[in-house]
Amino acid sequence: MSGPASVPASLGAWHQLLADAVRAEVPGAVRLRRRLHADPRSSGREEDTTAAVVAALDAGEGRPAAVTGRVVRVHSGAAPTVALRAELDGLAVAEATGVPWAASGGVMHACGHDVHLAALVAVCRAVRRVGGPAPVLAVLQPREEGEPSGGRDVAASGVLDEEGVGAVVGVHVQPQLPAGVVAATAGPVNAAVDHVTVTVRGHGGHGAYPHTTADPVLALAAVVVALHARVPSRVDPVVGAVLAVTQLAAGSAFNVVPDTARARGGLRTLRPEDRVVLHAAIEEVARHTAAAHGCTADVDIRVSDPVLRNDPDLARAAVPWLERAGAQVDDTFRSFGSDDFAHLCTDRPGLMLFLGVDGGEPDAAGRRPGLHSPRFLPPDDTVRQAALALLAGYLGAAGLHGPVPPPGRGV
Repeated sequence: MSGPASVPASLGAWHQLLADAVRAEVPGAVRLRRRLHADPRSSGREEDTTAAVVAALDAGEGRPAAVTGRVVRVHSGAAPTVALRAELDGLAVAEATGVPWAASGGVMHACGHDVHLAALVAVCRAVRRVGGPAPVLAVLQPREEGEPSGGRDVAASGVLDEEGVGAVVGVHVQPQLPAGVVAATAGPVNAAVDHVTVTVRGHGGHGAYPHTTADPVLALAAVVVALHARVPSRVDPVVGAVLAVTQLAAGSAFNVVPDTARARGGLRTLRPEDRVVLHAAIEEVARHTAAAHGCTADVDIRVSDPVLRNDPDLARAAVPWLERAGAQVDDTFRSFGSDDFAHLCTDRPGLMLFLGVDGGEPDAAGRRPGLHSPRFLPPDDTVRQAALALLAGYLGAAGLHGPVPPPGRGV
């Protein structure tokens, strides 16, 4: 992907000044990353993490957001504010990296949130120290991994409108991309996700007398196979959709056919019209398949995060600054992962940059760990790369707001 042939000289001067300032902040940010990684908090319990990041920003206490989160004004001015967002929570994963600063207690930053937070701090401290071409708001968002969604709550609170936010920028580590590559893709980049529960009801009894029962376990097994086989095929394969059944529950003893069996999973789509079609398809397939086994099926679908769409102008505007930072820029990457950052982009332009990383040491089969793996551990230099990517998004957004004053006369 090629960026614009030229950029405003004043913005180029800001880039040089701020890139140098960010690099100077990296050693402290790496220490913060390790501290946060060693002592993570689960969704909805992020108060300690929030306090540590607010102290590192050294920009005041800011305002509460979504209960355990916070927004902190880092740099003020008259131009529209650029919000830089990072996630506070860890995952219910027992870490298996073996590093001295590994987490214990069954919670882990297995999705890179420690890196994102440290990178945000590096950029915000740099802007506080040398100034910037646009105001900056640090958004420390809770509950990205849990429910209720922290991103939805921040968006619904109106705090971004009250703070005059004109654009939101985030960065996410992504082991599906080669190290050194940053994706700045226009349009949909992450899928909408919905929580699906199918409950099959039959008639239980003794396992030795199947003819006297309507077995919901057998029916549910057929439902799961049918859902995987039939539901995604309702969508144009060029666009695609993902239905993943990830939890099954039934029974209490080996010789007892239960009355009910339950499956849970997630549906991911990239187009609103596909979401509607597939909701109906899940209901149809589940009910008919269960009926063929003498059972009934109830389907509950809970709508969660919307599609994450990158603003095309923001994506293009970030490219020259990514290239100046030494990144190889990709404009095609998108995934069926989901991110509640999407809620923040509903009423304003947003940009999520994906940073290619090495996820850690390979296993015996040569497979490197990916997101949510207990062995996922990007190297410390990822903090620098993520900070420079965030800076690129910030400068791109600032350049879209209008004429940019040179350093010394910033907002």
